[in-house]
Amino acid sequence: MSLYTFYRISKPSRRHVPEDKVQSTYKSLRNRTFWGATAAYSLYYVCRMSLSVVKQPLIDSGALTAGQLGIIGSALLFVYAVGKFMNGFIADYCNIRRFMATGLFISAAVNLVMGGMGLLYSAIGLSTMLLFISFAVLWGINGWMQSMGSPPGIINLSRWFPLSKRGTYYSIFSATPYLGEFLSFIITGVVVSAFGWEYGFIFSAAGGFAGAAVILIFMSDTPESKGLPSVQELSGEKIQKVDTMPTAQVQKYVLRNAGIWIIAASSAFVYIAKYAVAGWGVLFLQKAKDFSLENATQIIAFSAAFGVVGTVLAGWLSDKVFKGDRVKPAIISGILSFVSLDLFLFTGGSYIVNILYVALFSLATGVLYCIVAGLMAVDIVPRKATGAALGIVGISSYVAAGMQDIASGYLIQGYTKGADISTASYDFGPVSVFWLAATLVAFVLPVIFWKKMKPENNLIGNEPDNNSL
Repeated sequence: MSLYTFYRISKPSRRHVPEDKVQSTYKSLRNRTFWGATAAYSLYYVCRMSLSVVKQPLIDSGALTAGQLGIIGSALLFVYAVGKFMNGFIADYCNIRRFMATGLFISAAVNLVMGGMGLLYSAIGLSTMLLFISFAVLWGINGWMQSMGSPPGIINLSRWFPLSKRGTYYSIFSATPYLGEFLSFIITGVVVSAFGWEYGFIFSAAGGFAGAAVILIFMSDTPESKGLPSVQELSGEKIQKVDTMPTAQVQKYVLRNAGIWIIAASSAFVYIAKYAVAGWGVLFLQKAKDFSLENATQIIAFSAAFGVVGTVLAGWLSDKVFKGDRVKPAIISGILSFVSLDLFLFTGGSYIVNILYVALFSLATGVLYCIVAGLMAVDIVPRKATGAALGIVGISSYVAAGMQDIASGYLIQGYTKGADISTASYDFGPVSVFWLAATLVAFVLPVIFWKKMKPENNLIGNEPDNNSL
């Protein structure tokens, strides 16, 4: 069997489900596929966030510097940015079950190899330069594997859900990164505290292998491959005018739409702030506020947990509370995000107070991201071009996140004083200003230009629809 045959989209089954069992079978398989993909994608993030948890132990051990860790972290983000764009197009033609499982399995294997190299470093004194180069290459490979998670997860919504239900399930699936971060910071943080940074990678690998098994057990590729009619037939959907246009023509329109590039720029600044806290928050709490590794990871874990709430609430707030107005919730959430991050970075406070700061920041940022990079983006493009729009937003977001990792690493390293890195004095002032400025631009940019970006100003125009996806 060739790779093409193995990964191509499943052919319709020759056996058909009896008519009296079609709806029950469809709903059962649909739910299994959705929740399987959702659970697995949260475990994708466990394999992605392991490096963030072990940064401080790596620095204190003398294995790697903050600048080197910034380069390693950016390797994943830059590769992920390109991979997410390309794999979005590739996954449309693929068996999403096999495609998604492959990415997570190899991502877990990369974490396992990095943990094994860490054990070798501790046991036989592996060269720090070799460790740095190996980690950068492996983390870049992990970036490509990670980019194989989101496209199949979203495509499963198109293949299994009618338009009337996609918005709700999209917001739930979009919250899985925060759930994965929460699991990673809480559980991986405890593992690292108890056994050492090497075992943080090994534990993450175990979670990834478990997630790959979940995909293979619970997910299905298409309704037709299970002997069911297509989702359009099952839901009685009407074909819209835009659906008859060639995909390439609609995608070219999206590329020429200035509004989607404004949203992409705004999303990039959201990601700078989001990944600054997720990627450097543990180190900041340890060095700037003297928290232990265990307490620092717990605080950042609450950030991830409340990000879930913000992302899930975003669609409801925008559609129900603000009656479809995207600007007002963007302004409110943007201001809350800026103020809470300012308090987190420039005030002290107890363990509980810092949890409140990061919880409010993450909740507000979750709302802001879902509205700007999700709802606003979908509002201004035809539904058929959603993948292209999210691809543009995704590549700009992760390129910015990668640049943030490098800039933050060297800003932190450049303002560190002391010969002994484990007891050095850290000045987070300059990097904090960088993070705050990104938070401000993130919500000001789309608010200023929203009137020019609204759907009625589109060249093609959208059919009237209240769904968010």
